Amino acid sequence: MTAATRDEWMTIAAARMLRDGCVCFVGIGLPSAACNLARLTHAPDIVLIYESGTIGTKPDVLPLSIGDGELAETAAFVVPMPDVFAYYLQAGRVDVGFLGAAQIDRFGNLNSTVIGPYDAPSTRLPGAGGAPEIAAHVRETFVLLKATPRSFVETLDFRTTAGFGDGNGARARSAAQGGGPRAVITDFGILAPHAQTDELQLTALFEGASVEEARAAVGWPLAVADVITQVAPPTSHELTTLRALHARTRDAHARAVVLPTP
Repeated sequence: MTAATRDEWMTIAAARMLRDGCVCFVGIGLPSAACNLARLTHAPDIVLIYESGTIGTKPDVLPLSIGDGELAETAAFVVPMPDVFAYYLQAGRVDVGFLGAAQIDRFGNLNSTVIGPYDAPSTRLPGAGGAPEIAAHVRETFVLLKATPRSFVETLDFRTTAGFGDGNGARARSAAQGGGPRAVITDFGILAPHAQTDELQLTALFEGASVEEARAAVGWPLAVADVITQVAPPTSHELTTLRALHARTRDAHARAVVLPTP
């Protein structure tokens, strides 16, 4: 078996953070891969919720979007989107939110709206979706994001989703019910908020990664915890399961019917 890639380290490290039986609001992309890997390995009774209204879904392949038919076909039940937010999320019934973004700052605030000035951006991104509500109400949030100075920034171009605000207890003083970001899983290791300042600090590294690499990938002076742990390498079972999931996904998407252009 070939060695795990950094993407695989990220996905597996994130999956391990999910406990069996928890209720998890899932984002598309790496968050979806991590949550479904957890379901296929150590957390078979995890309840996955996608924004489209699919509850307890168990897709055999990773969805292309929240509207992917695979999610509805394998769900325990499907409810209207407003019900997901009103009766599950805002009612406090969701344990974990797994999110991605284009940018993150030192206090775990996220940008998925624009790159550049809002009125004249260089790039317009997909937008908020349900992320602000998810981050406001779930008991804890996990963020998966590859680290570069362009994505881990001193100042967001736009604050789409609140993490710890301006830090130093700002979230605790706000109306947000959820606990905020518990961890940011990157391609070098894991960041977690400092207990007093709320600032993200380096707490764990993947095999082969270093503090110097982490600091070079982050656009602010990255704080380092007093003790840095080493993330346990992916097991053969985790790696085999993840690669099989991606292989099924590639095969399914390759067979998808492409309609001719009128």
